[in-house]
Amino acid sequence: MKYCRACNEATVIHHGLFAYLHTVAQGLPRTNRSTEDLSIMSHLLLLTKSTQSSVEVLPALALLPHHVKILPAEASALLDAPPCDAVLVDGRHDLAQVRSLTRVIRTTGIECPLILILTEGGLAVAASDWGMDDVILTTAGPAELEARLRLGIGRIAASLNGDTESNVISSSGLMVDDTTYTAKLENRTLDLTFKEFELLKFLAQHPGRVFTRQQLLQEVWGYDYFGGTRTVDVHVRRLRAKLGTDNETLIGTVRNVGYRFVATKSEPARDTADVKA
Repeated sequence: MKYCRACNEATVIHHGLFAYLHTVAQGLPRTNRSTEDLSIMSHLLLLTKSTQSSVEVLPALALLPHHVKILPAEASALLDAPPCDAVLVDGRHDLAQVRSLTRVIRTTGIECPLILILTEGGLAVAASDWGMDDVILTTAGPAELEARLRLGIGRIAASLNGDTESNVISSSGLMVDDTTYTAKLENRTLDLTFKEFELLKFLAQHPGRVFTRQQLLQEVWGYDYFGGTRTVDVHVRRLRAKLGTDNETLIGTVRNVGYRFVATKSEPARDTADVKA
């Protein structure tokens, strides 16, 4: 199966559209379900470009009692979507576009499982940075589909009923929320691309720890990325520019090694931020 690799950098969502989608998604994606009533009929959204029925996209749906609403495979389709318990995305074709779609949906902050339907060929290239919560093969049986829906809905319900602060990284005036994919510095929202956000989040999750450029490529870009380590330097430079001159030292450089997140701005920067990529 041939796979057309899209550009590595996710498209930046226009602030107005992002804010609107995020507002809608906060109220859209889930019905009032508790972890105790997961055996009842679920309301599912299926995003697909196909004119086929949901049974043709995922045959196991025919053997389950769930209600399925089919919508076009576009993020804007969520604006008029009814409440649901899970969103299924048809990923059988055009994987590059599917990857962009799932990433955009994830940035809206939806509060229900996002499950990607794939063929075996697609399963070989799917990666965690696509933004989905789970994947399922088109050949999966009803028992597997039911289990994945039940577990996904249960995890989301438990996390929403639990401590939401666990999804927020806060350090040195920086707040990174990996559920809404937003980052703020001293209450100022940072306009970051997807990879810039992922890089900042990863560094902030490990304050003080030094990572080589190769390690950052593997952790943020993935093992299947074939670009050079210069990509890391470029993204660090962009991040520092967006942090501003007063805060650019939050990302420190360790000479001849790599980068680290400097947890306190008052920390001596003699061995860190002197050299910029």
